[in-house]
Amino acid sequence: MDIDENENKLRSLHISSLDEEEDEDDDVEDELTDEDDDEEDRVPMTLGFAEKPKNPWSLLRQYFPSKAGGMPAWLDPVNLPSEKSSLCDFCGEPLQFLLQVYAPLPEESTFHRSLFIFMCPSMACLLRDQHDQWKKHPETPSRSVKVFRCQLPRVNPFYASEAPAEGGTEQPLTAGAILCNWCGTWKGDKICSSCRIARYCSAKHQTAHWRSSNASHKVLCRQLETSGKEIESAASKSLWPEYEIVNEDEFELDESPDNNGSASALVSRSRKDEYFGKLQTYFKGSGESRSWASFHERISLAPDQVLRYSSSAQAKAIWPMASGRPSTVDIPKCNYCGGTRVFEFQVLPQLLYFFHVEDGEDSLDWATIVVYTCESSCEASVGYKEEFAWVQLASQSISH
Repeated sequence: MDIDENENKLRSLHISSLDEEEDEDDDVEDELTDEDDDEEDRVPMTLGFAEKPKNPWSLLRQYFPSKAGGMPAWLDPVNLPSEKSSLCDFCGEPLQFLLQVYAPLPEESTFHRSLFIFMCPSMACLLRDQHDQWKKHPETPSRSVKVFRCQLPRVNPFYASEAPAEGGTEQPLTAGAILCNWCGTWKGDKICSSCRIARYCSAKHQTAHWRSSNASHKVLCRQLETSGKEIESAASKSLWPEYEIVNEDEFELDESPDNNGSASALVSRSRKDEYFGKLQTYFKGSGESRSWASFHERISLAPDQVLRYSSSAQAKAIWPMASGRPSTVDIPKCNYCGGTRVFEFQVLPQLLYFFHVEDGEDSLDWATIVVYTCESSCEASVGYKEEFAWVQLASQSISH
């Protein structure tokens, strides 16, 4: 993968705009200022599709991947988020890796730049998150969905300054932090008192590994040998399936009316139709048919898309519903420089089907997850800067 090509690809895309709809609720404001439709037509947008990787090595951190599910490929492999940041603020369980996007910017300080989303798989926690996100900038916000931004200059302690070698032969310059043997995600600061080898991010994950029916640490504890290598797979079987996120230019799809997204399809047509049918039935019944029609029209050229990205400050999210959308004042300022946060990308609910999330009453579900990041992508003394995610649920069941 050529880093420069990847960088240019993210910065040189063009799309046609979504016709702005009138707000159905006078209390709902657009999250960005009004713009000329012709100007919005030129806002670049890239679409992300989930595919099984052709080469598993392409998802290693030294190849700067965009990926969903499995374990994160930490950009800065040493200075990971703190233990407190790694936990759901409601249930206290370690958050699960959702996806990451490699999104470098032109400045030297952002030559390498990745954005990571983690979330609690509990729908009960997401409902509580939904309630708390409407609070006007509390001093200590409680979230079950967290976003982290990491960036590095071209010359850094972890990677060579040249583009990585193809074929899986590239190696990072330095080893990363020792990760949890159970989740393979967070720093393994806690050690098994018996074997003194297995590492865990939390007592809960140590207990889960000890009690697991598959590869139980209770059985393997005495058989372990010290390797000193970064772990290649997690013992937990509850992580979401791993996919590579590949990019396509929405404008190019728009120019190809015969393209229905089937080239990158991993979900069967029947499952896709069932999924959209359920959403359409809900939105029509809830008075959201106009917003849903606009949303559906926009994604219909590539219905398998799981992510929409743009580095343009003029870009906007598309919303399946008019209700549950934030106003400008609902988006908090950057925690580090105090600057404005702007839309950068959104995750669509199609990803739930790739993750094989069951359609149950208590199953994880969302309409969209919209990520807002520091407009200047500021530098700070921490390796991972926390950004902001706004979650719109398919059912706004909590009053705000």
